[in-house]
Amino acid sequence: MKTGPRYKIAKRLGVTVFEKAQTQKFALSAERSAKNKRRGRGRQSEYGKQMLEKQKVRVTYGLPERQFRNYVRKSLETVQTKKPTERLHELLELRLDNIVWRLGLAKTRRGARQMVAHGHVLVSGKKSRVPSQIISIGEIIAVREGSKEHGVLVGFAERFAERPLPSWLSWNPKTMEGAVTALPTTASADVAGDLGAVLSFYTR
Repeated sequence: MKTGPRYKIAKRLGVTVFEKAQTQKFALSAERSAKNKRRGRGRQSEYGKQMLEKQKVRVTYGLPERQFRNYVRKSLETVQTKKPTERLHELLELRLDNIVWRLGLAKTRRGARQMVAHGHVLVSGKKSRVPSQIISIGEIIAVREGSKEHGVLVGFAERFAERPLPSWLSWNPKTMEGAVTALPTTASADVAGDLGAVLSFYTR
């Protein structure tokens, strides 16, 4: 997926979606850019707002357009007992790479994708190299035995202590394994953007 210069993308979307942009210097620069844009532009159209939200969510999770569109399609086909926005949130949060990041095993979602792709993670006892694998309630996520001392996990204890564990996940630091204990909701996991606007963009 070609994303272009990351600082420019992060400034345009108004979020620190990339690790290199997660600094105070970048935040100040982005704030100045946002003020200049507001002065030089008129009111943004509804379509423009929806497109911005779509890009914000897609880039935050690091997904190509086609894959993201498929998640939207699945969420719109969901049963009537569940809101499409909640279903879309579930699909994004239950990706294996996102869960690895939520657990603090990687500093960023991008790092989590690499960690999975390199075979450091087990799902219910089997190695998985598929970052997009959707994890179900009860499935066990663990670090492969041979990877527990790997450099990729340097500083994990500090990261785990600093990052609050979502209520829908569990983790045992002694055995280095955890599980999905419930479905993530927009209340139990921070939302990357306005999912309602995202769905409206694709259903115009």
